[in-house]
Amino acid sequence: MPKKIAIVEDEAELAALIEYNLERHGYESQILGGSKGTMRALEQAKPDLILLDVMLPDVDGFELCRQIRQSAVLARTPVLFLTARSDEVDRVLGLEIGGDDYMTKPFSPRELMARVKAHLRREEMDAEPPSAVIGPFRLDRTARRVFLGEREISLTATEFNLLEHFLAHPGRAYSRDQLLEAVWGESRNVTPRTVDVHVRRLREQIEEQPDNPRYLTTVRGFGYRFEEAV
Repeated sequence: MPKKIAIVEDEAELAALIEYNLERHGYESQILGGSKGTMRALEQAKPDLILLDVMLPDVDGFELCRQIRQSAVLARTPVLFLTARSDEVDRVLGLEIGGDDYMTKPFSPRELMARVKAHLRREEMDAEPPSAVIGPFRLDRTARRVFLGEREISLTATEFNLLEHFLAHPGRAYSRDQLLEAVWGESRNVTPRTVDVHVRRLREQIEEQPDNPRYLTTVRGFGYRFEEAV
């Protein structure tokens, strides 16, 4: 399911631009103008992340953030402040009352998307248990170790991240570009060919027959899928 992001912003053009970029990256979005019913609308929507303008028509963004942090429904939802106010005191106040990040207008859509993805990924990691068992695989996220049966698999940091992503989504097919986005992120300086190289290395570690893989299979014309391990 796509992540849901609430845009609490009264500048219509900016809100529309943010909405366009979010949906272009596969997110669901909802624009709220900052009226008196905003808090109720947020609790009904239950977004995965809130983009919150500081200067709103009916309620101060800082006050709205305080209400969010007191809400049983929204208390753990990441809040990223968007504001034209660049004073250090405002940034400190925003973080002290429970904001997770602070972006000063004007900002680039690319930077905003990078921040959004970073906070959503952090939220997913916080929600994930420290260890997991998927078929014959045992994953220890805290120690960053993976076992296949009783044998520990020796992996580089990137190989671990890639295998962790596959293990978290068994049975789902991913294109190379989707894997680059999920594992390498915005700061990547790599090509889709990089995914092929790392998949080959993973197969050499986890497959009895790397050329005839049982777990990490190829989806012709698309990418790769990690088969349900039994």
